[in-house]
Amino acid sequence: MGPRAILRLIAAVIWLAICLPLWAIWKLFGAERIWVQLFLGGIGRLLGLRVRDRGRPLSGPALLVANHISWLDILAIGARSDVCFIAKAEIADWPVVGWLAKIGGVIFVDRARRSETRTQADVVTLALRQGKAVVLFAEGGTGDGITIAPFRPALFASAVETGVRVQPVAVDYGRKRATLAWPSGEGFGRVAKRMLNHADVIDVTVRYLAPLDSTRLDRKALAARSHEVITSSLE
Repeated sequence: MGPRAILRLIAAVIWLAICLPLWAIWKLFGAERIWVQLFLGGIGRLLGLRVRDRGRPLSGPALLVANHISWLDILAIGARSDVCFIAKAEIADWPVVGWLAKIGGVIFVDRARRSETRTQADVVTLALRQGKAVVLFAEGGTGDGITIAPFRPALFASAVETGVRVQPVAVDYGRKRATLAWPSGEGFGRVAKRMLNHADVIDVTVRYLAPLDSTRLDRKALAARSHEVITSSLE
């Protein structure tokens, strides 16, 4: 691990030490979410992330559906809007990262088990009924940064059941998308090391596209249409 990575890790620990007690104090007044956003934004800046928004994200209750390239996507979206992310269940057991995810209000679902689809949808439905804006990376994982895998329709059922709007969100790193991607099979530690050592500014454009009406489309149609408009936006 190079000097740049070490300095960034030290800065991240200091930033966490500042944000965590303030998060706890604000939590007493039900206003802790601002510190989640500030923490994510600070970590993004430490890594050289420079975010440009196009359009505006829906506020809750809403389902925001995005393509997924890297864990940097979470920093890019989460720092600028009050949202909850859906993540695979095993992340909850990761050292430090799982703990921070729980503090940040991540919704954990076991997407590897098709038999648990109903339970997964119920968890997301509950969050939507509570008035939250929920971010779904509908590919079910990250990829090579070039190809957008078909969106899995299962969790779109929550939007249909609650009647909330579905907003496609296109995350675009431009020509760097392949080098920033988290390919299937590559461990988190290796990706984190690569990002910590990354020297250049990382420009990312987040496009909040026109919402879809979940009262007029079923879950499969919502998944297909979201995939279509995101893909078109990135061409």
